[in-house]
Amino acid sequence: MAIRVEVAAVAAEAVGEGVSRRRLLDTERVPRTRILLDRIEIAPGAALALEVAEGSLAWFQILAGTAEFSGSGVGGAAALGADHVVFLPPGFRGRLASAAGAALIMAEAPEADALDSDFAARPPALRILDWTREPVLDSEHDARKRIYLATPRLFGTHAIKGEMIIYPPGTSGANHHHVGADHFMYFLKGSGTAYADERPFRVKAGDLVYYPDLERHYLAADPDCEMAFVEFFAPGSYRTVWVNPETVCTWNPTGRDIRGNAGVRAIARHGGEAATPSDV
Repeated sequence: MAIRVEVAAVAAEAVGEGVSRRRLLDTERVPRTRILLDRIEIAPGAALALEVAEGSLAWFQILAGTAEFSGSGVGGAAALGADHVVFLPPGFRGRLASAAGAALIMAEAPEADALDSDFAARPPALRILDWTREPVLDSEHDARKRIYLATPRLFGTHAIKGEMIIYPPGTSGANHHHVGADHFMYFLKGSGTAYADERPFRVKAGDLVYYPDLERHYLAADPDCEMAFVEFFAPGSYRTVWVNPETVCTWNPTGRDIRGNAGVRAIARHGGEAATPSDV
């Protein structure tokens, strides 16, 4: 059964001087979840220690503010803002410091080695992704847009898959379910209606929605606002089944990034294949 978590309804707890977190997705809320997710706030002048266990992977996305990222393999301090998603490999140790304050979501797959059979032999490397430079894909059947965030080509593992989906005002997607993966969404902006096995519930910026394997779902943006969310799947290899086969998601390349510039790479037209296309 789908679970909706409103950020404001979750108590913040201190995890360091000037650093607080809200646990949005954990094993207490979803006992068999394969992904943990926190919303973290770093006060001005504070820093968050980063540590990833062997056999695990983690990633974070800056929501607001700026921060300096340092640690093993970074090569000095990297300046980050709301354009960035960072993927941390197993065994990573580092630090995220903010002079002016920052908010972010941080996720972890604590048993990533169980989600990808090649994980131990070929663990992923550190990756800093500027998602605003990634190519935008247009949905063939509606007005949605997709930007890939985590794929084998981008992060080097099948343990997770991630993307950003943008719904223009009044847009809705097609009803479907996934086979072989848990699925969560964190809403970045806007509001709308989500459906779980045809049951509607409201969603808005700051909400987290978790869909278990096999649950049918789709979303519709409100008519007066754009809605956007990031979504992740664990594992990253799974199958998708649409209620109406004629509305199978098909994504067409625009050749542009979200700012209208030429994309940093090319992605070909593709549909709802079980496997992620090799150029993604």
